[in-house]
Amino acid sequence: MPPTKRRTSSTSKDAGTNGASHASKRGRLDLTEPHPNFQQAEDFGIVLRDFYPPEMSNERCEAYNNGSLERPIETLQKAYEATMDARQSIRPNNAVVHWFKSDLRLHDNRALRMAYEVARDNKIPLICLYILSPEDFTAHLTSPARVDLTLRTLEQLKRDLGELDIPLYMETQDRRKEIPSRILDLCERWGANHLFANIEYEVDELRRDARLVRLCVDNGIKFEAAHDTCVVTPGSLSSQQGKQYAVYSPWYRTWLAFLKENPEYLETVEEPGSNPGNARKHFGDLFDSQVPAPPTNKRLSEEEKSHLHKLYPAGEHEALRRLEEFLEKKAKSYDNMRNFPTGQHTSVLSPYFASGALSARTAVSMARQANGNQLDRKEPGYVSWISEVAWRDFYRHVLVHWPFICMNKCFKPEFTNVEWEYNKDQFNAWCGGKTGFPIVDAAMRQLKQDAWMHNRTRMVVSSFLSKDLLIDWRRGERYFMENLIDGDFASNHGGWGFGSSTGVDPQPYFRIFNPSRQSERFDADGEYIRRWVPELRDVQGSAIHEPYERGAGETARKNGYPKPIVKHSESRDRALDRYKRASQTK
Repeated sequence: MPPTKRRTSSTSKDAGTNGASHASKRGRLDLTEPHPNFQQAEDFGIVLRDFYPPEMSNERCEAYNNGSLERPIETLQKAYEATMDARQSIRPNNAVVHWFKSDLRLHDNRALRMAYEVARDNKIPLICLYILSPEDFTAHLTSPARVDLTLRTLEQLKRDLGELDIPLYMETQDRRKEIPSRILDLCERWGANHLFANIEYEVDELRRDARLVRLCVDNGIKFEAAHDTCVVTPGSLSSQQGKQYAVYSPWYRTWLAFLKENPEYLETVEEPGSNPGNARKHFGDLFDSQVPAPPTNKRLSEEEKSHLHKLYPAGEHEALRRLEEFLEKKAKSYDNMRNFPTGQHTSVLSPYFASGALSARTAVSMARQANGNQLDRKEPGYVSWISEVAWRDFYRHVLVHWPFICMNKCFKPEFTNVEWEYNKDQFNAWCGGKTGFPIVDAAMRQLKQDAWMHNRTRMVVSSFLSKDLLIDWRRGERYFMENLIDGDFASNHGGWGFGSSTGVDPQPYFRIFNPSRQSERFDADGEYIRRWVPELRDVQGSAIHEPYERGAGETARKNGYPKPIVKHSESRDRALDRYKRASQTK
């Protein structure tokens, strides 16, 4: 792990280290008692009990905040510090291995470049490795669409590596806990005592890598993990008081200042050259490795495959093509058009960020270049898009510092105690796009068909579920992950935290989106609604936004469109009352 530079800022009034300030400090902490809604949440499918223990208490969240519990990133850092001398003494042997995770690209891949340079300097073969873990896919709620994109990306990656005489060995490992020992076995089989990979910042992955560091060094293998996912390494930015940011705006100002002072963080690395060792002679069988089949519970139908393959061609070549086209044709108008779901005004690069076919560093670097080498001046469209990419960094920085958000807890644990509803009929109506609120239904149907949704409508539907229906936001968070092709834990959690007012930098709980007003503002002509809700295609004018309230109820009814399942004004009052009571709970 390379050292990180630390940037502080005098803009500290909005920064915070503790979103769990209501946790009890009386006597010994009870770190196990769950919140009052636990059993209902359990029955509603919030927690995957096959992989994780019962939900932690608010007190345990506070223990992470005050340092009583070690953060997983600290566990990994300690493993590196404790093994530093032993790792430095290990010399390269017969091969070098790069372990691909969610970094499926050759261009601007730091760990891959590091592995290649060691192989080149020692004139030994470079071997690439990918291990598919069905249990990881299930535990992390990875959607079939994203699994399919990952496997298609591996096909392209294998071809690209093959042209460089670099093998990509792939296999399925059924038990996720055995991945570290399996990697060790493979390294020993290949005579490789240098292993490289990029860091993933989720809790399970950090703990796994910490275990692997020690396991490797005990067996004479040097494992190096690189910071690659974020433009600015988590932990590098803090307020003048040394606190981590819980609000985006001051964090973003510090992020920009850091990059201006440390422009090397935006320098991309070259893809590897031809394999410096004779891999086809010594490891020829590895070139025959096939992309694993998707797990049974993550398979798409042939019709779904055909549709999604056309929408999202796989691989970094397509990702870079889309990035270049967006910057050339649409980025300048992005600031003005990004909130409108009709038409294609955004980059739709999120699936490629999620699969690792494109690095955020490359995206920001190219956008800055297109904007006259400016990050925050000149063209508002470029500046706005850079800011949107920066949100990905922000949510990962939050994830690293407040790891309990990986554990079915919100950033503000006091809102765990909101008196949530667990109405399965209403939840199913939301999932199926049959709520009677046209903008909500259009968005949910887009998700079902395209495995993707515009950011504006993601905010609308998350606010609707958590506030109009008062359904536990975590069920919506899970549904998104299970269906989105760009499902990314940190960003998805952050978005749901915003929509439900339970996360970092949230909309205040008393700000509740009115679906009809959102529809009128961002889909004024109803074009988006008519595309996705064919029952309303005959409805004219503004009635499209509220057909039953604006004189088009008969048309809607005849075409099978449902009446609204709740009354927004009444739901708003109910949500305000419950959030207020939860916020006052000490």
